Amino acid sequence: MKKLLTVLLVVVVAVIGVIGGRWLLYVTNTSDPLDEVGIELNSRMPEPLRKWGCAQLKSNFENRLPPYGCAVAGGTDWE
Repeated sequence: MKKLLTVLLVVVVAVIGVIGGRWLLYVTNTSDPLDEVGIELNSRMPEPLRKWGCAQLKSNFENRLPPYGCAVAGGTDWE
């Protein structure tokens, strides 16, 4: 039973690490703010992380249309 819990913990940490790492790469080091996977990950992050990610994207791509989750109601301006 202890070994099963250890394996499950390692799997959960690995999944969080992969998803978190992919999201971090998207918001800090992307060449395209309209990357579908990155947009989806960012839109599902808790609000403080999502807002930080949107701020990072805005600092790099202020002159482009914002991705889903980083736009105001009309969808043409950054939050």
